Amino acid sequence: MQINNYLNRLEGNYLFTEIVNRTQAYQAEHPEAEVLRLGVGDITLPLPAVITDAMHRAVDDLSHAETFRGYGPELGYEWLRRKIIDHDYAPRGIRFTLDEVFISDGAGSDLGNLSELFAPGGRVAILDPSYPAYIDTSRMAGREIVYLPCTRENGFVPAVPDEPVDIIYLCFPNNPTGTMLTREQLRPWVDYALRHKAIIIYDAAYEGFIDNPELPHSIYEVQGADRCAIEVRSYSKTAGFTAVRCGYTVVPRATGLNAMWKRRQCTKFNGASYISQRGAEAVYTPEGQAAIRANLSHYKATARLLREGLQALGYEVFGGEHAPYIWCRVPEGYTSWSYFDYLLHEARIVCTPGAGFGESGEGYVRFSAFSARENCEKALKRLKNLA
Repeated sequence: MQINNYLNRLEGNYLFTEIVNRTQAYQAEHPEAEVLRLGVGDITLPLPAVITDAMHRAVDDLSHAETFRGYGPELGYEWLRRKIIDHDYAPRGIRFTLDEVFISDGAGSDLGNLSELFAPGGRVAILDPSYPAYIDTSRMAGREIVYLPCTRENGFVPAVPDEPVDIIYLCFPNNPTGTMLTREQLRPWVDYALRHKAIIIYDAAYEGFIDNPELPHSIYEVQGADRCAIEVRSYSKTAGFTAVRCGYTVVPRATGLNAMWKRRQCTKFNGASYISQRGAEAVYTPEGQAAIRANLSHYKATARLLREGLQALGYEVFGGEHAPYIWCRVPEGYTSWSYFDYLLHEARIVCTPGAGFGESGEGYVRFSAFSARENCEKALKRLKNLA
């Protein structure tokens, strides 16, 4: 038997697993401590009632013979795909057919599984720092990674590669830096991909946090992107589906990959659950839109509170606008992980070490706005007391 040794070359623990392990170890030693979790980007507000009501009705459907459903279509139910096209794309002048939209059990799954469309090996461009799954997935496939530094000096806006690559991962609004690109800044990436026959995998999980109407919500707002880009979206961060698992991916026919992805999904994926898709459908009702806007407003407010509070304490911070994350430089003399440990043990605050997102993330930590306002206020008071 031959195994995939590329998996053995991954770090011993996934970034967020290591954070959980260190936090649990601290709490085992200090069971009375109130630990404020501002690290992992998990939703903290409950699902809106309009969504859970729709899911309850879906459960009831499954308990009656006349409304029972077994396996659903691998691409997802047509009624949800139609809502996506009509709501998320058509108002922006973007046109897709039903068979170009694929419902998934969450963006994380597709971001990893899309790698199967491409031959083993090859070269992939990844922003540094970036969501660790892009790197790990590429390593699992034995690909050479070309890192594109995103630093304070370049405003966390990377330049296109100066060499040919096969795949490019982009995430905007960006995790972890909170950076957002304009259409003009996205244009060179599309031009590069078309010129080099590369594919962009565009992670738009946080598009719901974009406030400025001049900023693009989709890479397909850039002409020609439908020929070189696959877009992955999630209901987790916009509608609170972290425990529900539902998202979607757009694979335009013009990329030449649509039929391949459909064949892959039909073989290896039995579709997202009927219950979760009915919940996602409710997102597009007037009541659903109002409810998720209210939840997003809460997270945007906590992001602003953290950003402004950290700035007032003398920290150099980035992000927190159009994104739920604040990218914060650690004080002199600390590394990302040593400052993580310091905050955990001295202030009982959990953040995310920037080094876990890549080499260029060293010297930073990420704070997540997915928390109660009260917890953010407590965290800022504890940080002030440290000074």
